[in-house]
Amino acid sequence: MGESHARRASGFPAELTSFVGRRDESADVRRLLTEARLVTLTGPGGVGKTRLASHVAKQIARTFLDGVWLVSLAALGDEAFVPHAVADALDVRNETGRPPLDVLVEHLRGRNLLLVLDNCEHVLRSCALLAQTLLAATEGVRVLATSRHRLGLAGEQLYEVPPLPAPTPEELGPSAAEHFPALRLFADRAAAVVPGFTVGEGNQHAVARLCRRLDGLPLAIELAAVRVRALGVDQLVARLDDRYQLLTGGSPASAPRHRTLRSAVDWSHELCTPQEQLVWAWLSVFVGGFDLAAAEAVCGGEGLGATDVLDAVAGLVDKSVLVREERGGQVRYRLLVSLRDYGLEKLEDIGEVTVTRRRHRDYFARLAAEYEASWFGPDQVAVTDRLRLDQDDFRAALDFCLTTPGEAQAGLRLAATLWFHWVASGIWGEGRHWLDRALRAGARPDPALTRAMWAGALMSLVHTRSAAVLTGADPPHTTPPTDSELPIPTPPPIPPLLANPAKPSNWQFRDGDTPQNRQSDVHVAATTVAFVVLTRVELACTLVSRGRAGEAIPLCAEAVAVCEAHGEQWARAWALRTLGLAHWSLGEYDRAAEHARACLRLPYTGRQRQSLARTLDLLAAAEALAGRAEQAAVLRGAVDRIWRDIGGDPTETQVQGAGERHARSALSDPAYGRAYRRGGALARNDVIAYALGELRRPTSGTATAPDTRPLTRREAEVAALVARGLTNRQIAESLVIAQRTAEGHVERILVKLGFSKRSQLAAWFTARAGEG
Repeated sequence: MGESHARRASGFPAELTSFVGRRDESADVRRLLTEARLVTLTGPGGVGKTRLASHVAKQIARTFLDGVWLVSLAALGDEAFVPHAVADALDVRNETGRPPLDVLVEHLRGRNLLLVLDNCEHVLRSCALLAQTLLAATEGVRVLATSRHRLGLAGEQLYEVPPLPAPTPEELGPSAAEHFPALRLFADRAAAVVPGFTVGEGNQHAVARLCRRLDGLPLAIELAAVRVRALGVDQLVARLDDRYQLLTGGSPASAPRHRTLRSAVDWSHELCTPQEQLVWAWLSVFVGGFDLAAAEAVCGGEGLGATDVLDAVAGLVDKSVLVREERGGQVRYRLLVSLRDYGLEKLEDIGEVTVTRRRHRDYFARLAAEYEASWFGPDQVAVTDRLRLDQDDFRAALDFCLTTPGEAQAGLRLAATLWFHWVASGIWGEGRHWLDRALRAGARPDPALTRAMWAGALMSLVHTRSAAVLTGADPPHTTPPTDSELPIPTPPPIPPLLANPAKPSNWQFRDGDTPQNRQSDVHVAATTVAFVVLTRVELACTLVSRGRAGEAIPLCAEAVAVCEAHGEQWARAWALRTLGLAHWSLGEYDRAAEHARACLRLPYTGRQRQSLARTLDLLAAAEALAGRAEQAAVLRGAVDRIWRDIGGDPTETQVQGAGERHARSALSDPAYGRAYRRGGALARNDVIAYALGELRRPTSGTATAPDTRPLTRREAEVAALVARGLTNRQIAESLVIAQRTAEGHVERILVKLGFSKRSQLAAWFTARAGEG
């Protein structure tokens, strides 16, 4: 919605260290992106491909109407998940069961954005297919990839990222540190561990020699710089020279850059304590970020206690092996790709890959069970956020199970335990992928699989039946599709334990129960309550779709009460919407609007755009049929914009018939269009405030989109720039397209509108903007 108009960079981590040099390289990459729609940065590990791509993307974010988006692929172990990773980065949800690449194509068609595909080399084929498909199906999408190997597509522009230049002895002078990025990088990183450190006349010869020895590789220079705290620069260079004499036999020509980096990492490894070396190897099984508890679970035991693991982690952070970052208010750590690969080699050398990956899997299996038990309750938002942070490692744990003999059953249980994540996040397709793989790997169906498949099927039914009610051509109460003989079972009463968990007397344990048994009982009860509630919601949807909405109301009311008692929001939002649908079907439009607004007041609904869109769908229908046509039109514009932003299919959920016709009949077409466009321009918080009656008009800073039909979205962007007086060359620079492409757009627009002059186009666009 309104946020997508904000020119932004999404998914890029905060830079904890300064970006040094690369002015010329940045300009080269920016230029290539104006000439080609696919640019691939290549080069050896540690040369700075990711950092350069991120820097350039942020520099040009303002030129892309729909922003620049980072898709990190380093953690993927399965090529099949490349489209899923892109969808995750774009916050596109696929609840349709269609192939994720098809959903991405539909979402991106007509958009103007830059995708940064980072670390493509290990999933090269899938990246190439994705880039080829998206670029062929869209006009405004560009791709900036980083990879050690080219994607191999027609039209791909390659840019080999060079090392940072270091001066020769003849080039040194009073201001050498300012003019040579390698020296500036060393000085910057060394000053972080030795405050006040500078490169000057007394040490610049030694620093320059060191940077040349390290081939100007940024990662190697950073690893060396942290040693200044223990060694002087001269000692550092002397020891590095000794290592290189050993490595190359005295011939610099025999040391390609990948061996340079290897030598630098070897050196860092040797300077670690034995305990740090072991923890480095164990931590390499993490493919994403991790917190201290996860590190302790994977590295604990084997003679190491929690304090030992903490000391080792702190030491690896000090040595720049581990990157420390804050995500979601938590301190987390991660290994750079090159250092993770190195750690995995060491883990293979000591023969502990399988046992360590099994400990990793066991930790995330326990975490999944804890999350399943606490998800239906007040911690739901925290559980959801934490799961997203750890998603790459959950995938890695599943991949281990399904590629290791004898582990398929554990993989099935883990995938099934995560049912709530798959269905609530709108990624049931991924859940099905893992479950199907587990069964193909030899896992036997068990209750966990049954539970997961039932949840997925239930969500599909809820979506379909909710949509069936909303897309009715006439108010359902006027021509109810009754089926009084349909055998719909009456659900059993909700046990007191599930209905009100706050009363300790409800928790009845058997005599002699162990703490483990009691914990298991609590887990079963906490898991069961979600299914009890969702069953009632599904039955209610069925009753509404069969014209028996009156019978659905008590089921929904009971489900809402249970959710409130547990402090739960996701299922409560569904129950409230279904309750509103029931009243809407009975012609009780004010009651329907009341329940929709209750749903909007849940923090969950405001955070999750799918839930927000569905709720506004219902409210727009209720407002229209209650006679509040302008409000309905504004909400309809907001709904359609949300669905376009998240890649949903509006035809499945939006009111196509009764609500829109009522609103249009009460307003003139121009008035409806103006209200609709106002809604489409509202930011998310303003939409919610408007729906709740707290904002009658858009805020003063909200722009209203002009009606530019019959132009495409890209043509409308070009028309806007023409109206501002930009030349074709300036338009090309603004939109990061070739000048000939800009000229073609302008010519097509003039022909389409029947104009012969740019001034006519400018006047036409300005008039449209004024009408808005």
